[in-house]
Amino acid sequence: MKWSVRSCHDRVIAATAALSLAVTGAIAAVAPPAAAAPPAVTASTVSVSVDAALQLATVPATGVGVNIPVYDANMSAAATPGLLGTAGINTVRYPGGSHSDVYHWQTGTADDGAYVAPNTGFDAFMGTVRAAGAQPIITANYGSGTPQEAAAWVRYANVTKGYGIKYWEIGNEVYGNGEYGAKWEYDTHSGKSATTYANNVLQFVSAMKAADPSVKIGAVLTTPGYWPDGIVGPGDTMDWNHTVLSIAGSKIDFAIVHAYPTSTSPADLLTKPQAQNPNIAGAVRSLINQYAGSNAPNVGIAVTEANAQAYLDTSPNGLFAPDDYLTWLENGAFTVDWWDLRNGTDCTKVTTVEGATDYNDGGLVSSGSPCEPAVNTPFPAYYGIQMISKLGAPGDTLVKAASSSSLLTAHAVRRANGDVAVMLINRDPNNDAAVNLSYTGFTPSSATPTVHSYLKNAHAIGSAQTGSPTVQTVPAYGITVVQMHPTNAPCRVVYNKNEWQGVMVGSITVVNNGLGQVNGWSLGFDFPGDNGITNSWNASVSQSGPSVNAGNVSYNATVPQGGSVQWGFKATWSRSDANPSAFRFNGASCAIG
Repeated sequence: MKWSVRSCHDRVIAATAALSLAVTGAIAAVAPPAAAAPPAVTASTVSVSVDAALQLATVPATGVGVNIPVYDANMSAAATPGLLGTAGINTVRYPGGSHSDVYHWQTGTADDGAYVAPNTGFDAFMGTVRAAGAQPIITANYGSGTPQEAAAWVRYANVTKGYGIKYWEIGNEVYGNGEYGAKWEYDTHSGKSATTYANNVLQFVSAMKAADPSVKIGAVLTTPGYWPDGIVGPGDTMDWNHTVLSIAGSKIDFAIVHAYPTSTSPADLLTKPQAQNPNIAGAVRSLINQYAGSNAPNVGIAVTEANAQAYLDTSPNGLFAPDDYLTWLENGAFTVDWWDLRNGTDCTKVTTVEGATDYNDGGLVSSGSPCEPAVNTPFPAYYGIQMISKLGAPGDTLVKAASSSSLLTAHAVRRANGDVAVMLINRDPNNDAAVNLSYTGFTPSSATPTVHSYLKNAHAIGSAQTGSPTVQTVPAYGITVVQMHPTNAPCRVVYNKNEWQGVMVGSITVVNNGLGQVNGWSLGFDFPGDNGITNSWNASVSQSGPSVNAGNVSYNATVPQGGSVQWGFKATWSRSDANPSAFRFNGASCAIG
C-alpha cells in the first residue's frame, strides 16, 4: 500500500479545508481533564530498566516537527505560534505535502487547480515560525518548478532576508508521479523515472548551493518495506532508492522518508514504532553507506511526514505519537514532522474509537470543520507530542530504557543538568501498570519525583509529586513522565561513551557538589569488562588490571565547589566494555548520572 495517504490527501480535502479553515480565533479553551476511565480490572506488574550511561542519540534541535500547508487559512493566525510552542514543536515543514510540487513561492500560486489560502505566503509563514521560536524545513517545487526557481528561493530566504533556513527538500513523494502506475504527485518532467529525478536532484543541489553553500539538501526515498520499495520502474535498472542514491548519494545532505504505518486495530498500531522504525532507519542507513561514499557519515535521515492511517483523533494516536517520534530519534532521524497541524476532514467518516469521537482528521488540532470541535481544539496526538517536552529538550541525551512487558513502552532521557526522566506508555486499554524502575549509571534522589500524566481521553496534561523513583503506577492507556534528580552526593560523575567493535572513546565529567574547593584531584574506578586504556587527555591516567586512577594535570587541578572537570580516554576491548558502577573522587563516593 502506498504511504501517501495523508500527503496526497492534502489536495483531496483542499475544498473542504478552504471552508473549514477560514475560521480564525484564539486557541480553544482547554477543558478540564476528562472523567477518569472506569477503574482498571487489575494492575499488571512491569519491570523497566534504565541505563543512563548507554547513549542512543542526542535530542536534536529539529527533532519534533509538524507540517503546515498553504491551504491552512489559520497558518498566520495569532493562535498558531502558541499552539506550536506549547506542544514543544521546534520544526515546521512548508508548503505542505503534494502542494509542494505545484506551489510557486514567488507568486504564492499553485498549478493543477490546487487551493492556496490567503496570507500563507512565504514571508507570512516565516513570521509564524519565528514567533513560535521554531525553524523551517522547506520543500522546493520539483513537480512544476526548476532548479533556478529553487535557487532563487534560497537566495531570497538566506541572502536577501537573512532567515538562515538550513534544510531544503527536493520535491515531495515524487515516486507517486506515475512511475509505478499510481499517480498522485504532480510532475511535468518528460521523464518520470528515478534516474530522471536523481539527475535533476544534482542540478537542484548545484544551483541551490551556489546561492548559499551552507544549506542542507535532501532527496526523496520510498519507505523501505512499503510500496513501491523494491519495484523497478520502466525507466530504470534498479528500484527507486538504489537508483536515487547511486546517482545523488554523494551530493545530498539527507535522505527523506514518509511513515504512515498500516494497522488492523488500535493494538496493532501501537506496536508499529518499536516493530518497524528501527528496521526502516537501519535500511536507509545501509543504503546511504552503500552509495554515499565518504559523504555517508554526513547524510542524515529526515522523516518529514508521519502519522497513523486510522484512529487519528482518539487515544490510540495519542499513545502512538510520542512513541513514534522518540523511536525515530533513537534510531538516528534528525527530524520527525507530523502530518499536520490542521488538516480538515470528511464528515461522513466520523466514528467512535475507545469511547471518544474520531473525526478522521489527521491534524493535531481541529480545523473547525462543521462536524468537529471548535477550531484549534487539541486532539490526543497533540498532548502525546507535548509529553515529549516533559521528557527532555534539544541537547539532552536519549538513553536506553527496556520494559519487561509488550504492553508498556519506555523511553528515557539524561538531561544536561544530570537529571533523568523516563516516559512510560501503557498500551493496555483496560488495566493499569504497576511499574518497578531500576537504574544503571544513575542514582536517583529518594525525594518524591515530579510526574506528568496524560490520561485516556483527557483534555489536559496533569502534574503532581507522586510515587517514588523506583515505583510508579501508569493508568490504562496513559502516558507518564517521571522526572528525577540525582542523589545529593558530595560529587557526581557523568560517564559517556561512543563504541565500535573492539574500540571505545569515553568522556568523564566530575561535578564537585560538596567537597569545598579541590586543589589537586584523583578519580578511581574499575572497569567491569576488559577495557584497556590506550590514550587519554586532560588527565594523567594509570591502569592496573580493571582498576583505573586518573589524576589532574597542571591546568585543571583546581575544582571549586559547584564546578566540574572533564577528561577523556580511548580504550580497546574484546568481551565487554560495560560501564563502571562506582567512582571515587578524592576518596568520596560519587553519584552517577
